[in-house]
Amino acid sequence: MDQEEKLTNTPRSGCPINAAVEVLGDRWSLIVLRDIMFGGKRHFRTLQRESEEGIASNILASRLRDLVAGGLLTREDPGAGRRAAYSLTEAAIQLVPVMAELGWWGLRHRPTTEPLRVRALLLHDGGPRLWDDFMSELRERHLGIPAPDTERPSVDEQLDAAYAEAVQAAKRDQQIA
Repeated sequence: MDQEEKLTNTPRSGCPINAAVEVLGDRWSLIVLRDIMFGGKRHFRTLQRESEEGIASNILASRLRDLVAGGLLTREDPGAGRRAAYSLTEAAIQLVPVMAELGWWGLRHRPTTEPLRVRALLLHDGGPRLWDDFMSELRERHLGIPAPDTERPSVDEQLDAAYAEAVQAAKRDQQIA
């Protein structure tokens, strides 16, 4: 598919899976969305510098343009000398269950590291209630829609705590070995 076709949002067929793959189906788009969604990375340099997978700047720029054109991100340009910030759209926020299931599949069928597995495990174990809480938090952060008070720790806090605990456990295991 050429760039012009991609920007029209007109899929090659009426198949819903094809329509989703045309927006999300390259090797980097889901990674960029993951880093914005779960990592809170919203600026180009942060996305590039802190990428676990080492995304090249030209590829990152292309994917960000495509995700904006595809309606999954918005780009706020604050003016000269300031960094543009990317925000998730409602369509991207609604990918949380997809990301959770994709992480669960990867956890079961692909090699992973313990510190990076714990988030996928927490998202799976938390299920739809946790996903809904997280989507509410993302709406507040990216769309300005206040999240309801659940009287539970935020999903970000839960994910960060699980990750920190796994990192500490990995360090202890290395010291013992």
